[in-house]
Amino acid sequence: MTFDSIMKDLKTGKFHPLYFLFGDEPYFIDQVSDYIEKNALSEAEKSFNQVILYGKETEFKTIVDEARQFPMMASKRVVIVKEAQEMKTLPELLSYIEKPSPTSILVLCHKYKKLDKRTKFAKILEEKSVIFESKKLFDNQVAPWIRDFIKAKGLTSETGVPDIIAEYLGADLSKVSNELNKLILNLNSSTSITINDVKEQIGISKDFDVFELQRVLGEKNFVKAAMIINYFKENPSANPAVMVISSLFAYFNKVMITRYHNSLSDQELSKQTGVNPFFMKEYRNAAKNYSMGHLIKIFQILKSADKNSKGISSRRSDEGAIFKDILIACMKPEI
Repeated sequence: MTFDSIMKDLKTGKFHPLYFLFGDEPYFIDQVSDYIEKNALSEAEKSFNQVILYGKETEFKTIVDEARQFPMMASKRVVIVKEAQEMKTLPELLSYIEKPSPTSILVLCHKYKKLDKRTKFAKILEEKSVIFESKKLFDNQVAPWIRDFIKAKGLTSETGVPDIIAEYLGADLSKVSNELNKLILNLNSSTSITINDVKEQIGISKDFDVFELQRVLGEKNFVKAAMIINYFKENPSANPAVMVISSLFAYFNKVMITRYHNSLSDQELSKQTGVNPFFMKEYRNAAKNYSMGHLIKIFQILKSADKNSKGISSRRSDEGAIFKDILIACMKPEI
């Protein structure tokens, strides 16, 4: 089943005896399990009939015992197993999965791992449970997802808002949704989100943010880029190196695509890059300033910078030095 179809069933009160939620994107798994946790039972029923377990510290027998119990003063029990991927005895749940209790809702949250569909365990799950694979969104799917999220809240957004949020926050949907919810809470009576709202509420400086850094690097404006990088160095909590590097990697990847497919129209390039056509002029101008060889060199430096920022190297994670290396790589072409 799809995420939308599962949520539609849940919101109409249709609950199944067994859910197996797995995949690389935790956001959708959490949305389903959280909804069941909050809505399958009334507050009075939860005390005796709802159990939250964690895979690392749970044996399959415990889960079976909980799920086989008859509900007390309620029509069903709810058993949610979080981090089920940590269970060493998960395959031993097969006997329960073959005959799940009709008076229980068992939810298995199996994050970050694929399900080997060749196994008997997977085949029985397919037959007996609501099974859902939660996949990471591609970069060009994040902005449309943000647009739909905003629309679902009954709001509208200024042109470019979803793209800016996606560019800055990346594809971590849990982080994106948290920031959007905080932004929406601070809108007061407004029903439309502006670019200024994003910059003010999501902590992006109006003058020295990663988008301005991208723009000036695209222009090869050394002086302005150096000023922004110095600002980042002085304000590391607001501009963590990991986030800046990730944003620059995404930006230069789109510049490379733009350079490679330069003959395409703005609309066609928009589909290739995931960039709103409104911003394509900026990417075309940047593509003129960087050769393919230079872009490859930048990606090498960004990869090294990412490792340094995470301490995965012999070099100290000095953010100032990391940003300086990136600036030099962008300004000095490959020889």
